[in-house]
Amino acid sequence: MSHLVTITTQVREPQAITAACVRLQLPPPRHGQFEIYRQTVTGHAVQLRNWRYPLVCDVANGQLHYDNFDGHWGEPARLDEFLQAYAVEHATTLARRQGFSVVEQPLPSGAIQLTLQQGGAA
Repeated sequence: MSHLVTITTQVREPQAITAACVRLQLPPPRHGQFEIYRQTVTGHAVQLRNWRYPLVCDVANGQLHYDNFDGHWGEPARLDEFLQAYAVEHATTLARRQGFSVVEQPLPSGAIQLTLQQGGAA
């Protein structure tokens, strides 16, 4: 029996942040304090492609800090790509820890379908 699941993502796992950067061929995330426009924030900084300022992931509360100046300093689609990659990496890791096999299939819409099967090949 198949089920459709929608996940609202909070970015809380540093390992999944790193894996998402690898997947998207971005520089590795850096942890520390970062200046975003006129504000200093702390977290794991991800430099999205063609963004002026980094996306900073505060894993303590799951929040994202960024300033793309309404798309002038960074295309919103890059953020969507990162969130999708993060969600896939985190869901895959959690599923495998619980004994599921995972098969990933990109869909024509740009979505990614994960098929999980317990105990064996999916």
